[in-house]
Amino acid sequence: MERYTIDDIPGDQPATMIDLEGRTPIIGVIYECAKHYSLYKPHARENARILLTKPVFREGRATRTWILEPDEIGSLAERLLQD
Repeated sequence: MERYTIDDIPGDQPATMIDLEGRTPIIGVIYECAKHYSLYKPHARENARILLTKPVFREGRATRTWILEPDEIGSLAERLLQD
């Protein structure tokens, strides 16, 4: 089985950015979610999560997951917004 990781997520993959404090979700593509994340203040970044449409493998985890955590979103945003 091919290992689809965070580094393989394309900017045009559908996704939803959610906020653990209950703000309105952003439904779009990964690139849009990353762009919004880069504009957030630190407190909002801590509460942000991205729900994926295709699960990814993560270092140190036995199974694939559907949610990206803030540090992963930050890395993804850096990569996507550099292009």
